[in-house]
Amino acid sequence: MTDLQSRADLGGFEPEYNDVSFPFPEPRETIEEERLHRKQRLAGGLRILGRLRLAEGVAGHVTVRDPEHLDHFWVNPFGKNFKYMTVSDLICVNHQGEVVIGDRPVNTAAFAIHSGLHGARDDVIAAAHCHSMYGRTFSAMGKPLRMLTQDHTMFYNDVAMHADGGGAVVLDPADGARMARSLGDKKALIHQNHGLITVGGSVDAAIWWFVALERCCQTQLVAEAAGEPIDIPDELAQAGYDQQGSDLGGWFQFQPWWEELLREEPDFLD
Repeated sequence: MTDLQSRADLGGFEPEYNDVSFPFPEPRETIEEERLHRKQRLAGGLRILGRLRLAEGVAGHVTVRDPEHLDHFWVNPFGKNFKYMTVSDLICVNHQGEVVIGDRPVNTAAFAIHSGLHGARDDVIAAAHCHSMYGRTFSAMGKPLRMLTQDHTMFYNDVAMHADGGGAVVLDPADGARMARSLGDKKALIHQNHGLITVGGSVDAAIWWFVALERCCQTQLVAEAAGEPIDIPDELAQAGYDQQGSDLGGWFQFQPWWEELLREEPDFLD
């Protein structure tokens, strides 16, 4: 069992290059092993967001679907610093918003947003949202992401816009359901006057997409402030997406961060 259900999920990401095999997500044999794997990735992903200073105060949340109880998800507890998150800190929440495992509260906004995303799409294993500086600044512009660099092309035709309720704290699950409808089948959402949300077939992919989209927003803001940037032609943007926009591509890009975290902060596995 893996987060990626089949080789059909590879998209255009090429696993072989010059006879050297790229790593793939390792299969887990039992539900218990898969649950632990997802929780470890979640705690690690939260630490990475904290390291990159993308989380501020108590805002922000990342979830991963439980592999057995598919209407439950694991999430960071409300008010816990991302930089010090451990596996044992994580809580499990059902789709009524009740904490069923853990003794700390859930962020109401986390439940409102993520219950909608997980409920709408079976393929969403993980979802990430933080009040990152450039993502929330870009969201205030009410404009789409332009294809300005090679990195932008991983989001070609794969970022949705949602203007409803921007600027207010999302506390109603109905708002989360509307956000899920705006997201559709895409991997990223720009919520106007709020910020960025990304989803993936693994925690690894959802975290990578979030950080990559944050930096693409930063690039566009800087480029447009400096002058009039040149857009990449559609056919090249599509080629870039085919090469790096798949879920496995997102998973793969996360792995250097994972290696760094294992070496420098292995206590997140506690």
